[in-house]
Amino acid sequence: MPSAIDVAQYILERIGPLTVMKVQKLVYYSQAWSIVWDDNRLFPEPIEAWKNGPVVRSLWEATRGQYRVASVPGGNAGNVGGAQRETVNRVLDFYGVRDAQWLSDLTHMEAPWAEAYKKGQNTEIPLDSIAEYYSSLMKNAEA
Repeated sequence: MPSAIDVAQYILERIGPLTVMKVQKLVYYSQAWSIVWDDNRLFPEPIEAWKNGPVVRSLWEATRGQYRVASVPGGNAGNVGGAQRETVNRVLDFYGVRDAQWLSDLTHMEAPWAEAYKKGQNTEIPLDSIAEYYSSLMKNAEA
């Protein structure tokens, strides 16, 4: 299983340098849709509800103090496998064209971040909350 840092590195290699905030949101949505589409999490690290949206702390620490990144220290895109790449690519096709603030605003309107943040800043966003919310979006889209 790749790490969140590996997923971030894959994203950066696929679409180029991005703001740290945008990378965080794309990693989050990759995890969310992997849970729904593949019935499996993409990476093992927890996601926390921070002021500007969902954040993977280890990725934040790896990019701390930077605004824009072209790579993540320790990230290896090669650890992201074929089916995982397909999921991330689908996420990038939809969310990748949006700017960081749009993505942050979207996460603030969605239940997983909002419910966790109500409990306190930096609270972990439960995977079951992510699965339930994004699965409901799939069902609504199919209806």
